[in-house]
Amino acid sequence: MKILTVRYKKTRGVPEGGEKASELNRTVLAQIAGEENVDTYFIHDEAHHRTLGEYLQGIVYMPLGYYFGLTPGRVREIVSRAQTYDVVFVDRSVFGIIAKRLKETGYKGRVVGFFHNVETIYFSAKYSGTMNPMRWLTVPCADRNDRWSCRYADRTIALSKRDDDELFRRYHRHADQLIPIAFVDRYKRDSYPTESIRNPPLCMFLGAYMPANVEGIEWFVRNVLPKVNIRMQIVGKGMEKVREADWMRPDIEVLSNVPDLEPLFEAADIMVLPIFKGSGMKVKTCESLMYGKNIIGTPEAWSGYELDYTKAGACCLTADEFAVNINGFCQKPRPRFNAYSREVFANQYSSDRMVDKFRTILD
Repeated sequence: MKILTVRYKKTRGVPEGGEKASELNRTVLAQIAGEENVDTYFIHDEAHHRTLGEYLQGIVYMPLGYYFGLTPGRVREIVSRAQTYDVVFVDRSVFGIIAKRLKETGYKGRVVGFFHNVETIYFSAKYSGTMNPMRWLTVPCADRNDRWSCRYADRTIALSKRDDDELFRRYHRHADQLIPIAFVDRYKRDSYPTESIRNPPLCMFLGAYMPANVEGIEWFVRNVLPKVNIRMQIVGKGMEKVREADWMRPDIEVLSNVPDLEPLFEAADIMVLPIFKGSGMKVKTCESLMYGKNIIGTPEAWSGYELDYTKAGACCLTADEFAVNINGFCQKPRPRFNAYSREVFANQYSSDRMVDKFRTILD
């Protein structure tokens, strides 16, 4: 079986959450079909900076359903190349137009559409201002492509029941398989840290510079930080931009574009994930589980995960709830390494657990 994966971005440097999930998909596909039988077509390469002409071209094509980077010519190139492959794995539903063109041109192989989230909801949250011109370009484009992915893909994959229900509500198709966020387990150890949470604890927020993350950490700094005694660390690609924000405090450490997160995860006492908008599942939550962290997050941060929040940390919605739980960790210290979080990851969200689910899609 030969598989062509179509991915959004060839990352040069620190990958964002979605690209980590895409790389995991490719890894699992290679486990099934063999490394030599899986090829990748990247829509973007971070080493190539878009020219003004390319940017304007993207704006022109977006109302026709071509998300940034796609053009009719590139779609024809993908369709032509696909003829020598048994499976085309379209690794984002925002590229549903590729599934559409493949079926319209008589492609005989199997088209698999992977929903990282419901893109229409994701972009509605990303460009939330009603006067933002990108909203009026991007959201309709995402909606078209979500619809085309549901209509033309032979098999579809969603991350969670929440996304599956939303896809059915909008486009009248359930996903053929639910496959949650997962990671290749990079934290297998014979022994794990045994230190207790310090007082004050080091609380880490992890996330790339994007509206939902920035809004969440701003809310936390304004509303929760005055009620707790903690050391605060913000880590994420592009997050150096928040240093100049009017809500930023001088005692908050900001680390941007960190190549190796493992030492930071090990040093953190508590992961705080105040995310209020979005779709899909949060990659940062899965990564935190992998490293066995105590996690205090919103219902959005926990969405799609099946576990006991009280054992992994806490699920909070209000500033008072965050403060009470953080202060509780200080008053009754527990280990910095949360064995339950690690166990949940190993049993439910390790890539090893996903191979059979992907195999059912390809068989």
